[in-house]
Amino acid sequence: MTDTTLDLGPQTQVVASLAEGVREEHMVGPTPCPDYPVRALLAHILGLAVAFRDAARKDLGGTTDTSPQAGLPELGPGWREELPKALDELAEAWRDPAARTGMTRAGGVDLPGAVAAAVATDELVIHGWDLARATGQEYTPDPAALRASHDFLRAAAGDPARGRIFGPIVPVPPGAALLDRAVGLSGRDPAWRREG
Repeated sequence: MTDTTLDLGPQTQVVASLAEGVREEHMVGPTPCPDYPVRALLAHILGLAVAFRDAARKDLGGTTDTSPQAGLPELGPGWREELPKALDELAEAWRDPAARTGMTRAGGVDLPGAVAAAVATDELVIHGWDLARATGQEYTPDPAALRASHDFLRAAAGDPARGRIFGPIVPVPPGAALLDRAVGLSGRDPAWRREG
């Protein structure tokens, strides 16, 4: 669950590429995240990239103290430049072995650095899927990040507190692809598709 060698760079590049493919007409469309149109999902991804970058650096403050449930995030006009930069910085920050040692904070929660890395990986994988589905793009997550996300979600499946973060687990057929299994564990329906 807490791979200390995983490089987030390949997965942040996947997410950045998906974001580049977002068109203006997608912005108000729905996503697999209830109550989050594409614009808010992009803002959430930008916010989590900054928060987990700062968590890796142990630069604790406003970016790491804000709960993800604090309200619908706003997307600024410079997001197309800001998001890929924040994703690059996120990956670079977690390449420092010190990032996974000791305690840090993200989303207003104190947690071990190794667990924060696992959460960041899961966020990138699952929200990458959200963004791809919401905008009709193909999605091939980094295989190592996908395995780490699945392991993290599987380990959290029996945690009574998981309901504060994830929706109810969506069962998937036996032999389902690893991505579908991870998506189901995150509380999303792997069959979700945007209309039109």
